[in-house]
Amino acid sequence: MKLRVELRCKNLHEYLRELSPDILDRLYNHPATCLAVYRELQPLAKNYVIRMLFLDQALPQAAVALWVKKDSQRDHDECVSVLTGLRLWHSQQLQGGLQGYILNPVFKDNLRISLLGGGTAWADEGSTLGPDRHARDIESLDHYAVERWEVILHFMVGSPSATVSQDLAQLLVQAGLMKSEAGEAPYITSSGFQFLLLDTASQLWYFTLQYLKTAQAKGMDLVENLSFLFQLSFSTLGRDYSVEGMSESLLTFLQHLREFGLVFQRKRKSRRYYPTRLAITLAAGVTTTVSSSSVASMASIPGTGDAGFIVVETNYRIYAYTNSELQIALVALFSEMLYRFPNVVVAQVTRESVQQAIANGITAEQIIHFLRTRAHPVMLKQTPVLPPTITDQIRLWELERDRLQFTEGVLYSQFLSQADFEVLRDRAQGLGCLLWQDVAHRVMVVTPQGHSEVKRFWKRQKSHT
Repeated sequence: MKLRVELRCKNLHEYLRELSPDILDRLYNHPATCLAVYRELQPLAKNYVIRMLFLDQALPQAAVALWVKKDSQRDHDECVSVLTGLRLWHSQQLQGGLQGYILNPVFKDNLRISLLGGGTAWADEGSTLGPDRHARDIESLDHYAVERWEVILHFMVGSPSATVSQDLAQLLVQAGLMKSEAGEAPYITSSGFQFLLLDTASQLWYFTLQYLKTAQAKGMDLVENLSFLFQLSFSTLGRDYSVEGMSESLLTFLQHLREFGLVFQRKRKSRRYYPTRLAITLAAGVTTTVSSSSVASMASIPGTGDAGFIVVETNYRIYAYTNSELQIALVALFSEMLYRFPNVVVAQVTRESVQQAIANGITAEQIIHFLRTRAHPVMLKQTPVLPPTITDQIRLWELERDRLQFTEGVLYSQFLSQADFEVLRDRAQGLGCLLWQDVAHRVMVVTPQGHSEVKRFWKRQKSHT
């Protein structure tokens, strides 16, 4: 059974290529954005940009194609596609009818500034405000960032001690990571469980993209927010910066980043802030595809001190050697907690606990994948890593819930004659909207999408008879 991959996050270039040309051109008015986009380009594409950075006229496309060997033509075509999609260069007709390439003038000017210096300062340093009596060092900033981010993750797994703002809870629901029903607290979804399996960098990037999507829908300036994020990624860790000159929209955005752990601000009205390591690494090294399969490449799991901490026995018992509240809460999503000691938790995988997890949108394959990728080094020495008894039973418990498939439809019944039934049934079949029929009892079900057309046909049919 294949792992169902539902959660996918675009990397920086994929995200930017979906933006409108107007937004892209406005983004390139900021040197930090240009440098961030250039930094994420492939080496060959970087080479093309640098070669053309100081040219004021277009180069023939045929000449650019000669920059690579014939056996590297595929790499050349890929670079052309990326640079064109990001609007880093444009096609321009040369004298004689030939087609050429020329760098986007806005991108070219601002990339020059970012590489060579000059222009206005990207951010106001806090030195203009004088020395900070409550200055934070790098170690305390790292601790703060991890603590704030883990509050969000704890809230997702239902830890009673974790509370977030209403805006953040609503964002988690809108992103599909949690689900909320009337009168009930939000609970984690299948996509949310996959989200928790990701490394922190991928989690942050995915979450930031979801935030930007909702912020744009609320009328916030996407260009201003993105430019500020790129500006943060080139900040100096441990240095404070001033909020002077920020718009009200940007100050609101700063407060949200504060809640995510991307910046530290001692008070909401404080005139200075400190970017954390999470903000500085946000737009760098983002994986192309964010899915639960990316967990296998994780070097370690935050809060556990080791890449593997779970032992699974054939009697359905789980031993989790960790002190991380987050990892313990993750295990509790699909098992029943039995005992807890200073450095180990004992849990039991039961039919009820697994089916409750499945009812919340977590799949059997995700549970198995979680156990396998967090297996203790002792278990990694055996083949297979997890006892087949456990993996097969978890899948069987899932299949128990999949024996019935529910499909929404519209019921047609009480036909006066068999001929009427067959006429309408044949029409529904012709439209491809017939879900089910019972010829003996003259009953059939059609899809909601086809209901209106079938109903109109039946009214016309009755008017002619």
